[in-house]
Formats: sequence, C-alpha cells, structure tokens
Amino acid sequence: MSKKIIIGSRGSKLALIYAQNAKDKIIQNTELDDEDVIIKEITTKGDQVQNIRLSEVGGKGLFSTNIEKELQDKKIDIAVHALKDMPAIETDDLITDTFLERNDPREILITKNKKKLNELKNNAIIGTSSYRREFQIKKIRSDLNCKLIRGNVDTRIKKLNDGLYDAIILSYAGIKSLSIEDKITEVFSTQEIIPSAGQGIISLQCRKDDDEIISVLDKINDQETSLRAHTERNVLKVLEGDCETAVGAHAIIEGDEIILEAELFSLDGSKRFYEKKFSKIENAKTLGKEVGQILKIKSNNSYKR
Repeated sequence: MSKKIIIGSRGSKLALIYAQNAKDKIIQNTELDDEDVIIKEITTKGDQVQNIRLSEVGGKGLFSTNIEKELQDKKIDIAVHALKDMPAIETDDLITDTFLERNDPREILITKNKKKLNELKNNAIIGTSSYRREFQIKKIRSDLNCKLIRGNVDTRIKKLNDGLYDAIILSYAGIKSLSIEDKITEVFSTQEIIPSAGQGIISLQCRKDDDEIISVLDKINDQETSLRAHTERNVLKVLEGDCETAVGAHAIIEGDEIILEAELFSLDGSKRFYEKKFSKIENAKTLGKEVGQILKIKSNNSYKR
C-alpha cells in the first residue's frame, strides 16, 4: 500500500468490535502491520436520534450516510457496516462487495426473570425497534404488546432491567460479539423467526475506483457469506425494502445448492406472504430476485381482492 488505510466505523462498542474484526482480517491477509490500519470513529444520525423509529427520520441510511460521505470525500478508505443496517440500493460511486464470515443470524429474547416467550404474562411488553420483529412475534403470540426501543445493546438491557419492558428481542450476532451470551433467555430458530436480510454479516464498503483498496478487500472476502448476502439483499432490492418494509430473508448453502426462505408482511402486519425456493449456487443472485418478485406478486394480488 502507498499509504495507511483508514477504516470508518460508528462509535458504538459493537460497531468498533466489527471494525477491529475487519482490521485484524486485513493484517492477517496482507503485509500490513497494526500501525498501517487506523480505525476512525464517525457519529451517525442514527446514533444521535434515539427516541423515534428510524423510518420516521430517514430509514436505514441514518446509520450509513455520514460514513459514506467520509468515504466519498476520501477521508476514509473503507467503511464498516452491519449489513442489515444498510439500505438495499447501493450508493452510486461506492461498492459493497466484501463480507466477513457470517456470525449467527438468529434472533434472541432477553427477559429479566428468564421466562421464555410462551411463559410471559398476558399483554407483556416487548421492546423492539423493528416492524419485522413486531409482526413476527405477534404471529407467535397475538396478545403481546410491542413497544419501541432504541439505543445500543447495553442501553436496551438497562431499560429492560429498569422495568420499562418485560422482554427485548435482539440479534444473536451482537450479543455474541459483546460476549454476553449469559443474558440470553431464548434463541429462536431461523424457521421460527426469519432474520433480517444480511443479519450477522459485517460488510466492507469502498470507492468503486479505488483499485488498491479493492485488491486488499478481495483477499478477505468470505465467498459463502458473499453468496448468502447478495441472495438475501436481492430480495430487498426487488421489494425496495427499508425500515418500513417488514421483510425477513435467510439463505443457507447445502452442497452445491442455495436455499432461500423469505417473508413479507403487509404494512399493518395483518398479512404475511412467504416463499421458500432453492437453486444451484451459480444462480444465487437470480434466486433472490425471483423470490422477491414472487413475494411482490403475492402481496399485490392480495390487495386487488
């Protein structure tokens, strides 16, 4: 490299762990040393606005726009994102085509008294910031009340312990990365609750014309995770998914096949559209678009009736 590499990241404890993972991978797979790769903390609007849904103030881009701007302005060379927090449509002059090996994509429940979901009292209050999780939980137990919760993992657990909620739903990947698995009450299979597209995946973004950085990122891209990520995100691209769109998508690879399971909820959560398909691995990206299209047609047809 002709210069030091600057990695841009949100400043939360979890985001900085992700950035460090990316830095470690770069050092392990290149001739760069610790001092050649610098992590720069960047404040995003998503971190500043903590009391309302992201969809009401700009959607998923609130976590990525500031970081992408620094990338475009050449103040950083690589942006680190939790893939599930990124808008489905790529910013024009940037490319997100590098993914670290996927962490656990499942959802988990944390309760104060270690009661599982089916043991919670009637009308218990569940903390979540996601319409998808809200609708999925209500399909399991319609009596539960979902209430908005924002903030980092520590903040959410504190709100639970302060009695503001009876339970909270989070991603397993975040809890694992923070090494606080002992807090978990219940883990949901990906069949019980289909995760968000890209959940548990750290993605690395750079400028499209930065050949030097692209060659570094090529060395650390996990091929299987990359296939799964593109397949799931292609569902979102067809559905134009953002925070308002309650979509779950999860792909797994078995042998030479990729299996994709996805669901879409109506805006009020009363209707669920589901599809599961598989194809040969070489058709992975097409599979995501096909499933997205099927869900779109199912959804449109239901509104025509």
